[in-house]
Amino acid sequence: MENQASVVWAQACKHLAETLSKDVYDRWIAVIEPGAISDDTFVLNVANDFYQSWLEENYLPLIRDAITSSLGKELRIRFTVDPAKKQEAAAVTAPEKERRAPSSSRPGMAGSPLNPRYTFDSFVVGSSNTFAHAAALAVAESPARAYNPLFIYGGVGLGKTHLMQAIGHFALPRKNMRVCYTSSEAFTNDFIDALQNKALVQFRRKYRGMDILLIDDIHFLAGKERMQEEFFHTFNTLFDNHKQIVMTCDRPASEIPGLEQRLVSRFEWGLVTELETPDVETRIAILRKKQAQLSLTLPDSVLTYMAEHIRSNIRRLEGALIRVASYASLTGKAVAQETLEYLLRDTLDQEQQEAVTVEAVQRAVAEYYDIRLGDMTSKQRPQSIAFPRQVAMYLCRTLTQQSLPSIGNSFGRNHATVLHAYRLVSERLKNDPSFRQQVTTIKQRLGQR
Repeated sequence: MENQASVVWAQACKHLAETLSKDVYDRWIAVIEPGAISDDTFVLNVANDFYQSWLEENYLPLIRDAITSSLGKELRIRFTVDPAKKQEAAAVTAPEKERRAPSSSRPGMAGSPLNPRYTFDSFVVGSSNTFAHAAALAVAESPARAYNPLFIYGGVGLGKTHLMQAIGHFALPRKNMRVCYTSSEAFTNDFIDALQNKALVQFRRKYRGMDILLIDDIHFLAGKERMQEEFFHTFNTLFDNHKQIVMTCDRPASEIPGLEQRLVSRFEWGLVTELETPDVETRIAILRKKQAQLSLTLPDSVLTYMAEHIRSNIRRLEGALIRVASYASLTGKAVAQETLEYLLRDTLDQEQQEAVTVEAVQRAVAEYYDIRLGDMTSKQRPQSIAFPRQVAMYLCRTLTQQSLPSIGNSFGRNHATVLHAYRLVSERLKNDPSFRQQVTTIKQRLGQR
């Protein structure tokens, strides 16, 4: 049955690669090897006890769902430690650690290097970010005295990382402080390396010996009990020693699913501030500043058009500027309105898609299938309700930027249920023209093609 195991596992890996980030997939899934399939059990081989424990605690439901989808029936998943892989892992651990060791080009700097462009001088202040900017500057000027911790949250590409790194740039030369900038995913990977190499003392000295800890995307710790325990003690050590902690997140701490309450309360001890979507005037100012930095020249009418139509994401806005400016520079032509719309067609399509919310999808699907909106989150399972709910999950997955767990929360389900619904609806769309028309009609009602 080993050949069957290899085939099933290869198919399951394709599903998992679509669901997980590349870093997570490479670190945790790609290293698993299929063992054997019996009547009720699928055996997977891993390198050591730590991998076994971590996979069982964090990824078992996702792996089981992927295997079920590939095999067509549900099996019990059992991880075993393969002695051969254990020796192989021991042989490569040290070199890998050396390759992964972060480099720092500045005295007092640990963790990942700071982006030289992310300073307070290059940050454009507007009505959507005035308070967050002022709070970050206050922290940079008086670490651990103004607001500790500082918790900055907001959507993708609104400037959270920019503000956080600006604090680091400001503090390093002026205060001669030890500053560490990292992401919670990198923090997790460092912790795992330390466990495997029996280097926890060095790991804790590194993070708990900082004057300022800047940690990006703290929501990555959600659901990871061992990491939350480690960060809890890191937080307490820094706070008790009057050291500054700054965190960013995509939502308020109280809305992070799977985050322990003791961490939520600590994250709210200091100041919580939100970065909102910038208004048109701020977006125009951002484009003008970026244009000056890059020595570009575009008419105000072009900048205004971009600012009015690209609303959600500053990175996307700056990318559009570079694309249009590159066209003008390479062709030597003025950018006509028709050309501008053509150059930005993909970006504008993305903007339109992201205007759709989970709530809007639920409402549109409920109206189309004539069910109550409350049925979207109810526990009822008759086909007349369960099927529209699956269609809504599919549309949320394809029309919004929400993650699988986030969509699942909105329906009172888990990410595996959403993934199952997505695959079920996708398969039916291939073979059922009538159903395909139903979905097209709902998308049109949501303003999509």
